[in-house]
Amino acid sequence: MKIQLICVGKTTFKYLLEGEKEYLKRLQHYIQVEKIEIPELRNAKKMSKDEIKRKEGKIIIDKITNADFVVLLDEKGKQYSSKEFSKLIQKKMNLGIKRIAFVTGGAYGFSEEVYQKANSLFSLSKMTFSHQMVRMFFLEQLYRAFTILKGQPYHHE
Repeated sequence: MKIQLICVGKTTFKYLLEGEKEYLKRLQHYIQVEKIEIPELRNAKKMSKDEIKRKEGKIIIDKITNADFVVLLDEKGKQYSSKEFSKLIQKKMNLGIKRIAFVTGGAYGFSEEVYQKANSLFSLSKMTFSHQMVRMFFLEQLYRAFTILKGQPYHHE
């Protein structure tokens, strides 16, 4: 299985970028993870929120295939404990899913077309985090999930 993290915009804060790189490096021992950054739209200030979501949505949809299991990181999504998330990852691997695409949207969220492509909605918290922070938090939780699956001592209860 392969995992994609599709993000709208770049991570600009150095400390977050270093955290992302660290977890991507750690994850390569368990699974192939690819981070795809979609450039922010040019002249977005002249566009409506719906137009921005539509244009970002088209680019997101171009990055996924019909065979992908698509999970939107969305505030309306289901929340999982770390152990539950690890079981979810294991279940998808057991089902023979070739690729899971986890997607973080832009500042205004996802277009209706992206929601229609999604197989699942996943929320990291009831709290709101910046889109740049969510990437690092997600990668850390993904790493934690694999250490749980391998019985390694990273996760304590």
